[in-house]
Amino acid sequence: MKRLQAYKFKIEPNGEQIRSMRQFAGNARKVWNLAVARQQANHAAGEKFTHAFGMNNWLPEWKKEFSFLRESPAQTLQQVMADLDRGYKNFFEKRAAHPVFNKKGKSADSFRFPDGKQFTVDQSNSRIKLPKLGWIGYRKSRNIEGIVKNITVSCVAGKWYASIQTEREVEQPVHPSMSIVGLDVGVTLFVTLSDGSMFEPVNAFRKNAAKLAKYQRGLSRKTRFSNNWNKQKQKITRLHQRIVHTRNDFVHKTSNIISKNHAMVVIEDLKVANMSKSASGSIEAPGRSVKAKSGLNKSILDQGWGEFRRQLEYKQSWLGGGVLAINPRNTSRTCPACNHVSAENRKTQSKFECVECGYAENADLSACFKSQSQSRPSIKFIIAM
Repeated sequence: MKRLQAYKFKIEPNGEQIRSMRQFAGNARKVWNLAVARQQANHAAGEKFTHAFGMNNWLPEWKKEFSFLRESPAQTLQQVMADLDRGYKNFFEKRAAHPVFNKKGKSADSFRFPDGKQFTVDQSNSRIKLPKLGWIGYRKSRNIEGIVKNITVSCVAGKWYASIQTEREVEQPVHPSMSIVGLDVGVTLFVTLSDGSMFEPVNAFRKNAAKLAKYQRGLSRKTRFSNNWNKQKQKITRLHQRIVHTRNDFVHKTSNIISKNHAMVVIEDLKVANMSKSASGSIEAPGRSVKAKSGLNKSILDQGWGEFRRQLEYKQSWLGGGVLAINPRNTSRTCPACNHVSAENRKTQSKFECVECGYAENADLSACFKSQSQSRPSIKFIIAM
């Protein structure tokens, strides 16, 4: 089977290379915004959508109008057109929102070389050679395996990173375990497994909320775009990055433990975007319990359920296991012993007690048992296939 894998390293460019990379990223953002503006103008004029090949034909015209675009490698600007084309296709197929303009400071500074022949990776000397930039050292934390396909250079909180995607053939794996486990994600407990295991949440954002608020108050008191304002904004960016790294580290470790010990993982097919929608409503129809719902939304988004599921799915596929998503309807209200469904079964947030048969258990653990039992017909079907 083919395995696509990305390796991300921190790179160590010199001052001249940093200035060039900032220009490359700025040019990529400029071309994106020009293309979005033209697509919108064409749509208003009743013209059809222009695909990536047609958008590439706009680049020579823009390079004449904006001479600084010529400083960027052509492949990075063409890749922007390919990314925008994919963004519009996702929008047309209702998988994503309409592409919007990228604003400096709001979106990540990045650019990509889409072909492995356009750059060179020298692992023995821990360096990468990029067009118009030359050799750049990187902090080698592990070996890169497979054929190098593309590289994305990005800047986060003032630090530059290179993400190298590779492709390689591996033997079809056989999972070392034969067990099946149901799991239930939550806010009080990050995840509860049907074997009784429980993982406490890391709550990376909540733990840093007070410091973040302090930094943001400090930013509001400074003159916009002044040196002190920029320094304070960097503090906020670095704190956000620390929150992201803490959350991702926790999710990686948790998903590793679960995927290595269970061949089949059954999860609820949660729509996180719908669950975390605002309850504020409108002026004509104001919402209820807006403050409480806002706090719940923050707690839900602080857990990273979507990223957790994504990591489980690819790690299980690499190990030869599987992830099965089931309908979450009534899983927390259904008794796993007698299948009686009632809202009264859920006594509190943490306690489940069936009003029909008297079965009592931790509410999250009970939901895991029910998820696992609901999955058995699907698993039998998969095995039969």
